[in-house]
Amino acid sequence: MRWVCLLLPQLALDGVLRRQPMPEQALALIDGPVQRRVLHSVNPAARALGLRPGQSMAAAQAINAGFTSVAYDPRDAAHWRDLVAAWAYRFSSQVSTQFSHAIVLEIGRSLKLFGPWPRLEAQMREELRAMGFRHRLVAAPNPHAARVLANVHDGIGLTDETLLTGLGQIPVERAGLDRETALSLSRMGLRRLRQVFELPRDSITRRFPKTVLPYLDALRGDMTLPLTLYRPPDVFDQRMEFDHEIESSQALLFPLRRLTADLATFLAGRDGGVQRFVLVLEHERCDDSEVTVGLLAPERAAATLFELTRGRLEQARVPAPVRGLRLIAQELPPFVPASRDLFDARSQQAMPWPQLRERLRARLGDDAVHGLAVRGDHRPERAWGVDALAQRETAPPSLPRPGWLLHQPIALRDHALTVLAGPERIESGWWDGFEVRRDYYLVETSSGQRAWAYCVAGERGPYMLHGWFA
Repeated sequence: MRWVCLLLPQLALDGVLRRQPMPEQALALIDGPVQRRVLHSVNPAARALGLRPGQSMAAAQAINAGFTSVAYDPRDAAHWRDLVAAWAYRFSSQVSTQFSHAIVLEIGRSLKLFGPWPRLEAQMREELRAMGFRHRLVAAPNPHAARVLANVHDGIGLTDETLLTGLGQIPVERAGLDRETALSLSRMGLRRLRQVFELPRDSITRRFPKTVLPYLDALRGDMTLPLTLYRPPDVFDQRMEFDHEIESSQALLFPLRRLTADLATFLAGRDGGVQRFVLVLEHERCDDSEVTVGLLAPERAAATLFELTRGRLEQARVPAPVRGLRLIAQELPPFVPASRDLFDARSQQAMPWPQLRERLRARLGDDAVHGLAVRGDHRPERAWGVDALAQRETAPPSLPRPGWLLHQPIALRDHALTVLAGPERIESGWWDGFEVRRDYYLVETSSGQRAWAYCVAGERGPYMLHGWFA
């Protein structure tokens, strides 16, 4: 039990339904030329109306016209399969999309990380249901056996000892053989794979194409066939087109939530984050507009990405109704989760500082929130400055400095001052025209406040107030 087959029997339909705000309504995918449209697949609500795959569009409308039809696009199915493969990449580095309608992944090493197969199976099913994809899951010792078993089973896990018994019960026509071979075997009176396995090897070689025997050996685990492995792309690019133009930004929130959730899924599979991405709003009557979302640190939480994009979208000026959304993320740096204490004493409503910081920037603008950084200058006015919010290591000053430094020093008129510490002479700036020669003191005023004051170097007054201590 080292490989899992994830069969996606309704991938194209599920991909369309997850874009619909009300997927429980009747919907059918249609295919074929305009004059001979037929139903490609239908959701449960449409099936309840009497619609079936393969019906002509005219017959379906005659039965019940109360359903939505969407053109089937095989490129969409390929796109969704890549998204599911990116999701599966978080469970294993060996993921393959080589088999039709299915994804296989190796889990032999993942079981040590995610727990035994029942626990891993439950986690995978829960996440797939949240993504909106119907599926079957089967575990087997090799990928070919898992793919064949998924044709007729769901939720089983076979070991090396039970593999032949499980495979032997598979009908020949569901064994993944080509159509001509399966038909020839049926004409020979063979109904199950167990009967095929009992045939002499030279007989199989003589009667059937040369690919049949290696395939049967691969099913039994006697031979390892090469497998093309999936590698996640370096860019996330997903588009969602609407049936009609959308004028309200509130109506864009549902597709926006789905796009950011897919981006989070993609990032989790790569074990990375995103620091900058672009939301493209497509219009029919003018050029597309863009909303850029930049973060100071990599992030990948779906809720955070949605909130930040929503904040940027609300601040943006959309020139025309929107016909489609496209989310492009090219900067995908490594992601390091924030460390949290095991017994975190924060309330549930408390928001981590990085998340609050990004939310403020999204709502107020990039220039409205900034950080402070220490400069290499002894003059208090020039010892700090506005800087980016990126975290950096700065050595704290060894001498006490006030938390509130006045923009301009003012005269300190207090005749009952008490000098607590000092003087600390600061003499600098002779090279740039802003020379200072001061003796700083930590003083306590008559009202009990602690202040940072200075006087001209070598003198004992008058004092100039430059800052307050908390």
